[in-house]
Parts: sequence; structure tokens; C-alpha cells
Amino acid sequence: MMRITDVVKHLLIINVLVFFVTLLVWGDPARELTGSLLSGTAELGDWERYMFALFFPTSPYFRPYQLVSHMFMHGDIGHLLFNMLGLFMFGTMVEMLWGERRFLFFYLFCGFGSMLLYLGMKYLELYYWGGVSFGAQNTPMLGASGAIFGVMMAFMLNYPNEPIGIFLLPIRIPAKYLIMAFFGYAILTGFGIIGGNRGVADFAHIGGAIFGYFLIVYWEKYGTRL
Repeated sequence: MMRITDVVKHLLIINVLVFFVTLLVWGDPARELTGSLLSGTAELGDWERYMFALFFPTSPYFRPYQLVSHMFMHGDIGHLLFNMLGLFMFGTMVEMLWGERRFLFFYLFCGFGSMLLYLGMKYLELYYWGGVSFGAQNTPMLGASGAIFGVMMAFMLNYPNEPIGIFLLPIRIPAKYLIMAFFGYAILTGFGIIGGNRGVADFAHIGGAIFGYFLIVYWEKYGTRL
């Protein structure tokens, strides 16, 4: 039985606590996704939990603290469980390999990288790809998925042939194939090739993986002194 490492354990606790505390205090935000929120007529009290999600900087709902808080927010219990399962499965072995400080830095670096690519693609969508609408800039992004995709990248590069079970199926797939399938799916859905509009920030996932990959390449070449 794989033991849970300290940073992964604390990240799990923080994410779970943030989810349930904000749910208890402000309620379910799903009903706020339409109507006044997208039209820009909502007041601060109408945001409920979405005040901690990330809005595009030109949105009237954007606040600087969202640059950090969105990484610890989740939309529903399924979103939370899927991300926390990924953090435990892949993060524990990566932290055991790298140690606490290096793993935590990598996790947060991938989370911020995820955000940067998401905001960059949203900017292109709004101002160059014909997606300009008031509602589009008021669509929030939240979740730890970008950071976790970075952790998955680290796992794949360090344990490419590690067999991974898929729920209750009696098969195990090498990490390099399973994780590359996740990355490929995110790219295809991000560019709208498959899947349509699923309400998922695919470019945030892609950004976490890309920033994670290049940080690992940098570390291999120059070390981790910084």
C-alpha cells in the first residue's frame, strides 16, 4: 500500500476543506453560471463560491486574489474527486522521488503555467477569433487540473512504463500510453476537433503539462539551484 506523502496530503486537505467550507458558506454556484453572472449584472453577493474562481482580467468579476485561489476551487464533488485521485496516484510517487520542496514548487509552477496559457488562449478567443462577447469574459475557470496535468507529465517522464490500473477493469496500461492519451484528448477538445463545448478549460490542462515538461527539461540541464 503506497503511503501518502506530506505535500500531497496537505494539498488534499486544503482542496477538500476549501470545497466544503465554501459550499457550506456560499452554497452551490452552479445556478449562478447563467443569467446575471454572464450578463454582468450580478452583485458581489450573487457570485457565491465563484468569487474565488478565475475570471478574465477585463471581467468586472476579476479580483487579483483569484490568480491563486482558483487552483484550490472545484465546481462539484466529481470534479474534486477526480482531481484529488490524480494528485494521490501520480503526485505521491513524484514527491517521493523529488522531495517536498521541489515537488511543491513544481506543483505551483504548473498551476500558474496552466493559468497563463488559459488566459493567453482566452485573449485570442475574445479579441482575434471572433469570440468577443460580454458573457465569454465572465465565464470562470477553477480547479487544480492544470497543476495535476503537470504532475502527470512528471510521472510519465520518470515512470514511463509503470503499469496503471483503470478503475475496475482487469488491465493495466503503461503510464506513457495512458497519460499521453489524456494529453491528446485535451488537445483535441481544446481546439474543438472533438467533444464540442464541454465547459472544460482544456488549455489550462495543456498549459500545466507544457510548463511541467519545460521545467523538467530546465532542471535536467541546469539543475534545481533556483
